[in-house]
Amino acid sequence: MHILPSRPPFSPTFVSHSPASSSSIVVSARVVRLRVTLFSMQDPRFQPNLSSTYQPIKCSINCNCDNEGVQCTYERRYAEMSSSSGVLGEDIVSFGNESELVPQRAVFGCETLETGDLYSQRADGIMGLGRGRLSVMDQLVDKRVIDDSFSLCYGGMGVGGGAMVLGAIPSPPGMVFTHSDPFRSPYYNIELKEIHVAGKPLKLSPKVFDQRHGTVLDSGTTYAYLPEEAFLAFKDVLIKKIHFLKRVHGPDPSYNDICFSGAGRDVTQLSKIFPEVDMVFNNGQKWSLSPENYLFRYTKVSGAYCLGIFKNADSTTLLGGILVRNTLVTYDRENDKIGFWKTNCSELGKRLNYVSAPPPSRLPSDSQNRSTEILPPVVPVDLSQNVFPGYGGSNTFGL
Repeated sequence: MHILPSRPPFSPTFVSHSPASSSSIVVSARVVRLRVTLFSMQDPRFQPNLSSTYQPIKCSINCNCDNEGVQCTYERRYAEMSSSSGVLGEDIVSFGNESELVPQRAVFGCETLETGDLYSQRADGIMGLGRGRLSVMDQLVDKRVIDDSFSLCYGGMGVGGGAMVLGAIPSPPGMVFTHSDPFRSPYYNIELKEIHVAGKPLKLSPKVFDQRHGTVLDSGTTYAYLPEEAFLAFKDVLIKKIHFLKRVHGPDPSYNDICFSGAGRDVTQLSKIFPEVDMVFNNGQKWSLSPENYLFRYTKVSGAYCLGIFKNADSTTLLGGILVRNTLVTYDRENDKIGFWKTNCSELGKRLNYVSAPPPSRLPSDSQNRSTEILPPVVPVDLSQNVFPGYGGSNTFGL
């Protein structure tokens, strides 16, 4: 994705895509008053003063304002204790040469300070895909340039790559769907009923997955977090299934990671050692996970892997990006459902570079790396008066 001010074009790299974030796009800006580096980036910082098309979002009753009472500000804090803050602005956003979607004016966060993992990663910002008037999805849907749906596909363990599609695409045969209630929480909820390990259900009440925010799908979170009761049941059954592997200490002494050695370095052979795990939804459909969907590689020990599912300090069930490796996930917001389809996301990303999502089939309605707790609170900001009319198109990204 590119932010295109008049001269020169600015092309930030968005490695982090967060469906849980309701903010739009966050890009890093140079802070003239400070002479220290506030963030780690791989591309030049966005400089609003060099753009003839940039407009600050003026202070109003609908937003938090800076100390001078001139411009809207934002602040986001994330569960792994990182944060991003800055001001809100608007400029022309381009979606790449492969896209049919013409450049659009969009509101985004112009970052002046970041901490934690956001500071240390090489990504230039975060692209918010959550529910909220400032998210990229909501802005494009409000402009009536795409249908109210998007899809993500993350590459497998140690492979990377993948694809992101903004707009609706045909569901592949065999895609498994679950209802997603937009009123259940501010996040993308799914209706998880049971977890099966090696074909047998864990001895849990379905109510365990419906506490507080329920079961939240957030590919912007790295790992998965279960309520204590569910985590202990899952961990105990898994350890019994692989009792022949050696337990080893994890990579970070600060965490009591559950790690095993002796499984071999070939990821494609892990299913011969580790059991298949099924997520069973209320409608009876099953989303099957292979070992790469719940393990991460312990790189300092050959053939060692650690459990990528942890106990949540919160009673919410939080399912992060590790669970959707090599899985096309469609967030069909128009029809309140989320679909899962196992595939090779690295190869899919290459193919989708030449395929665009179709334009909207109808006009949408005008209504509308390791954490220990559920997603952070989000401060709602209503900037509906700052939505600008747009043009037709759609967009596909390779990751």
